[in-house]
Amino acid sequence: MPSTTTRIAFIGGGNMARSLIAGLIADGYEATRLTVSDPDTAKRDALAEQFGITACAQTVEAIDAAEVIVLCVKPQVAAVACREVGALLSEPLPLVISVMAGVTEASIHGWLGQPAPLVRAMPNTPVLVQSGAIGLHASAGTWAKQVNLAEEVMRAGGLTHWVKTEAELDTVTALSGSGPAYFFLFMESLEKAAIAEGLDPEGARLLSIQTALGAARMAVESDESPQQLRQRVTSPGGTTERAIAVFEEGGLPALTLRAVAAARHRAQELSELIAEEQ
Repeated sequence: MPSTTTRIAFIGGGNMARSLIAGLIADGYEATRLTVSDPDTAKRDALAEQFGITACAQTVEAIDAAEVIVLCVKPQVAAVACREVGALLSEPLPLVISVMAGVTEASIHGWLGQPAPLVRAMPNTPVLVQSGAIGLHASAGTWAKQVNLAEEVMRAGGLTHWVKTEAELDTVTALSGSGPAYFFLFMESLEKAAIAEGLDPEGARLLSIQTALGAARMAVESDESPQQLRQRVTSPGGTTERAIAVFEEGGLPALTLRAVAAARHRAQELSELIAEEQ
């Protein structure tokens, strides 16, 4: 976990900030080192009561002496939030971590008014249960110590993976950012198929969810690839082989490729729109 002497300020007190704060505290981080700013009184009160952290209405109060600033606001208000933070920055510049989807490093630096050390993070919704998959990219000029610190902070939400170029974050968005919905869709389809084959709805739901969980755990704990694991449970002439053949005949691999490509292209479009609108 990060050094307990590190002060971290969260700008925005929504679900993402709440999840990261919960993860940091669960890892043993001191609540007294965490602050959050949000204009919503109810959010501030809930965070302060649940975690014992300092919750402020004003950004200037939250980032006082902070060594790490985590931008957790919606992309629509990114420019306003960044300009407000930028006006308050002083040397030595703190590390800025952005979890704002689709907001580029160039835009953030432009709104901050200076090239502060910056790491962009692309988390997904399982961060809400500390099981996220989070892509990270550091801007030029970010020190190795700050890169390590960003990784430690974001690990409070789940697994982290660094990409070499910022553009790759669009692929991360298409894979893990949107990915939970892909698996939910498949689980939903399995559930409906089981019901159509005569299984009761509750059993279909529970068994589809547990099967997905078990498969994921096997993939995490095994040294074998997903392909190898699939082949291991696909006996020649058996039921699994028959089902897999139907998926392949229907073009599932090619369809997945098209879906991820479409999501990546849309991520690029949204980034351009955000930059233009603000």
